Amino acid sequence: MTSLLFFADMPASVPGWVPDAFVAFIKIFILVNIILGLVSYTVMAERRLSAAIQDRIGPNRVGVPLGGVNILGLFTMPKWTWWGLGQPLADALKFMLKEEFTPAHVNKFYFWLAPAMAMVPALLTICVIPFSSTTAVTLPFFDYTMKSPGVIADAGIGVLLVFAIASLSVYGIVLAGWASNSKYPFLGGIRSSAQMISYEVAMGLSVIPIFLVMGNLRLSEVIDYQAANGWTVFPLFVSHFYTFHNWQSYVLWIPMLISFLVFLVSAFAETNRLPFDLPESETELVGGYHTEYSAMKFALFFLGEYAAMIVASCLMVTLFLGGWSLPSHTYMSWQTEWWSLLIYPVVFLLKMCLFIILFIWVRWTLPRFRYDQLMGLGWKCILPISLGNIILTGILLAWIG
Repeated sequence: MTSLLFFADMPASVPGWVPDAFVAFIKIFILVNIILGLVSYTVMAERRLSAAIQDRIGPNRVGVPLGGVNILGLFTMPKWTWWGLGQPLADALKFMLKEEFTPAHVNKFYFWLAPAMAMVPALLTICVIPFSSTTAVTLPFFDYTMKSPGVIADAGIGVLLVFAIASLSVYGIVLAGWASNSKYPFLGGIRSSAQMISYEVAMGLSVIPIFLVMGNLRLSEVIDYQAANGWTVFPLFVSHFYTFHNWQSYVLWIPMLISFLVFLVSAFAETNRLPFDLPESETELVGGYHTEYSAMKFALFFLGEYAAMIVASCLMVTLFLGGWSLPSHTYMSWQTEWWSLLIYPVVFLLKMCLFIILFIWVRWTLPRFRYDQLMGLGWKCILPISLGNIILTGILLAWIG
């Protein structure tokens, strides 16, 4: 009886935080599933692109497994290969059915924790990256105004939050090497921690000139600035295309280009991609930090690398290529329309795919660095260039006034 009186006293209208929380949950659900799907098909894209570079046939046969099935003795079902798009599903099934073996000599708790530490940070950082406009949009079907439709958490310290969470991924690699109680994985973990810490410093310094110019750490504001004043790397690309819009953007183009190149090189090292894949160098360390892992634990390390590559591509799109924006005034005026939620994310995704293709192309083109060359490049070249670029940006900003 008391519970009935309680519900009777409740207001008829739903509290305002309920739809916002529900929409946030829907955005998280959609975004996480999209990222996991992108991770799976990025692996397949790398296999297909590497096959094209090496003039061979990649995975192209896995499809709907109905070929050869006879229906009531009347006809035989054909096999639809769908250009091999079922390959990631076959790989996932293989990893799930493989034996989950944990060696007796490992530290079991940290041995199991390490794969999750390698995968989770990449999924968390994607929540603060704007994949569409953050201007409020009214959905016509539900009569509901979505406040920040293009991002899950529009944090005021967005880029600092990204670096803080992304830096945790090194713990997964270090824990994997240490918990294995084997010298080869341990050496791989030590080398990876030194490499990732070294290039994290350069990556963090490379974005300082961007925020000196834009005066804001919020990633959505960074995209809005580029839409109005020109993309960081392509200052000609503004909302009014082919218009000499802001001469300061052209003056600051050189330090912005240097920031982009430093960030790009650091991203290769942070994601353990060739030519900086020393933590898992097969020729020197048997298999690197994940030598003792099998089945889904190994798959989480494998997927964590590709998830980190996707996050790095999203960051470069946001900071240097104008995010979801295009050089068109008409296109920018769609921000308050509901269909922008369908168009802007596609633009962001296409830009991100360009960087993923670049990651894959470099991997199958350049040879691996030696470890001393990798550390020398980070501390003797990339770090001084980053510091000098900050000074150059400050001088140019003082001159512009």
